[in-house]
Amino acid sequence: MLHGRLRAIVSMIAAVAVFSGMDALLKFLSASYPPLEVAVLRGAASMPFMLLPVLLSGRWRTLKPERFPMHLARGALAVVVLGGFIYAVRTLSLANVYAVFLSAPLIMTALAVPLLKERTDTRGWVAISVGLAGVLIMLRPSVSGLVSLGALAALISAVAYAVSGILVRVLTRTDTTASVVVWTIGLMTVFCAALALPHWVRLQPQHYRWLIALGALAAVGSYLLTEAFRAAPAAVVAPLEYTALLWGILIDRVVWHTLPSTRVLVGGAVVIASGLYLIWRERTRAVHEPAHESWK
Repeated sequence: MLHGRLRAIVSMIAAVAVFSGMDALLKFLSASYPPLEVAVLRGAASMPFMLLPVLLSGRWRTLKPERFPMHLARGALAVVVLGGFIYAVRTLSLANVYAVFLSAPLIMTALAVPLLKERTDTRGWVAISVGLAGVLIMLRPSVSGLVSLGALAALISAVAYAVSGILVRVLTRTDTTASVVVWTIGLMTVFCAALALPHWVRLQPQHYRWLIALGALAAVGSYLLTEAFRAAPAAVVAPLEYTALLWGILIDRVVWHTLPSTRVLVGGAVVIASGLYLIWRERTRAVHEPAHESWK
């Protein structure tokens, strides 16, 4: 059990790093195309990379969906997640968007208790509350800050992502990683294309190379993320998404030559500390759990 959780932790850290690079490309492309069109490009560019390993290995049967209605739900949620997120990074810096989006792992961890019957003790709930306080520090709730369309889009995206993460835990009990990833991205691409077509902007030739990079990063990140949630409970892997703030700060500094405010840095430190504490608690509990006990 402990080995599975450590594997999940490594997978999640790698997934966050990969997705941060992908998010930088989304921000770059959003300057030239509408958010939903960028979401279509993200999905379409990643599909060949996701399908090629299945084709080469002859494992087409692994794509069979066992719970298609749940795949449809995740596809619809992915539209909200990507559409909202891309709009947010179009108007705000990566670090500022991540500051709002960091509420997703906290929401997901909390929802895993009633919906998935996963366990979080009193100290775990305290850590979650402290992490939420850190998010509030970064958001600085006020009339001027909270009504920002970019911040609101990021928050809506975070809530949809949290719900989608819960569905992943349920889906991977019956469906393969390939099935979950391919169907979610495929359906999201179709749904976004239907919404984006009326306002479609022709692609610029110089952007094709970035679409290839976008597809590769999206495919790798999706597989790593799904494997992380397959290998361990949401309460273990979700807090690791806090590391996205560090990547956001680094990318903002290197690419766009900006740095977050002290408020964002302080709030980020609080939520990261909260996440690390939750990880430590889960690892300690795993060592002391009976050998026959397992997460379901």
